[in-house]
Amino acid sequence: MVDSKKEWVLKAFEGKPVDRVPVGFWYHFLSEEELGQGLDNPALFHKNLEGHQKFIQNVQPDFIKIMSDGFFTYPNPLISTDVTSVKELADIVSIGKDHPWFSQQVELVKAIKKIFIEDIVAIYNIFAPVTYLKWQLAGQVANGDDIIAHFLKEDAATLKKVLDIIADDIAILVERIIKEADIEGIYLSVQSIQDASITSEIYRTYIAPSDLRILTAARQAEGLSVLHICGYEGASNDVSLFKDYPAQVFNWAVGPEGISLSQGRELFGGKTVLGGFINTEDGLLYKGSKEAIQNEVAKLLQDAGKTATIIGADCTIPSNTAAEHIAWVKEAAAL
Repeated sequence: MVDSKKEWVLKAFEGKPVDRVPVGFWYHFLSEEELGQGLDNPALFHKNLEGHQKFIQNVQPDFIKIMSDGFFTYPNPLISTDVTSVKELADIVSIGKDHPWFSQQVELVKAIKKIFIEDIVAIYNIFAPVTYLKWQLAGQVANGDDIIAHFLKEDAATLKKVLDIIADDIAILVERIIKEADIEGIYLSVQSIQDASITSEIYRTYIAPSDLRILTAARQAEGLSVLHICGYEGASNDVSLFKDYPAQVFNWAVGPEGISLSQGRELFGGKTVLGGFINTEDGLLYKGSKEAIQNEVAKLLQDAGKTATIIGADCTIPSNTAAEHIAWVKEAAAL
């Protein structure tokens, strides 16, 4: 019996042999300014939905990472750009299990699933608790590491408490998304703190427990996890920090981190690896010829093999990347 598309991709996620290697790319459907403005905003809800619909029709993906565009802001009233000391967050409490930030994301995923043109694996974009926190404190996506570094030096125990509260809320989101929207799992984005003074041991002690809470929530909801070690805008990571995280699939910036797909698989204990292509407008996927792109796929597969491998990119790709370029990758990966 021939596997369905979903069964085939799930086998690849689980590291089982497959006839051809799956391909997964994704990009944002809202502007950077809109990424945290989706709560109680029907216009952005529909803009994100329409973006997914166009992407699905044009790309016909092997599987899909559903983008949480609009919901990058964790709406805890205690967290704002006015906070200058972690002690100001010491009394943080949950936003409450019935907060619309949860229910509106569930409804978004349900709405996106309804526009699927075929039954495919779907995973939802989730950020690490420290990422939600630093962006909220900085008031801007991809910022705030300096604030987290300051808080760790000021009172690491209180920061850990704050992250644990946030993690419990994100765990509510994860459980509801997987169970109520009936998708296969999550794509959890983590990142080292971009400050040389924050050692791996500090991260493991004060930040990693909140990451692991999210992965545990996915497992308890009978969902899978793809761990994305984010190298967005040149961020550098100690990839080994995450080698024991209980995810099924691992994704990182192959070139910038200097760790090939095969080396990564060894680091992550033989788990499935995802990636290979640079995700910027300077990258081959964006501007390369068909021959160059397909030659790169061949090189990646020669390095990594076809088992426990998924071809993708370091991170989100430019939203104007030609669908034809993704089709070239899929064509080469099927050889």
